[in-house]
Amino acid sequence: MSITLSPEAKKKLIASIKRYFEERMDEEIGDLKADLLLDYFLKEMGPTVYNQAIADARAFFEERTADLDASCYKKEFGYWEKS
Repeated sequence: MSITLSPEAKKKLIASIKRYFEERMDEEIGDLKADLLLDYFLKEMGPTVYNQAIADARAFFEERTADLDASCYKKEFGYWEKS
């Protein structure tokens, strides 16, 4: 599985990397270097971030569905029972 970006997202990320280098590293880099760095980040760190996001989503849904039976249960065949 590889992470693919839309052309617009990739363009914005390359611009962000270039800005980061200019403002934080006092160094200018071109589009090619920024693109190669982005590609490296996506291949090297992307799967870790993706796996953590999946684990977080799983925990979120498991927490909300843990008590699903109790919170959504409706007693059946209760027409003849009078309260």
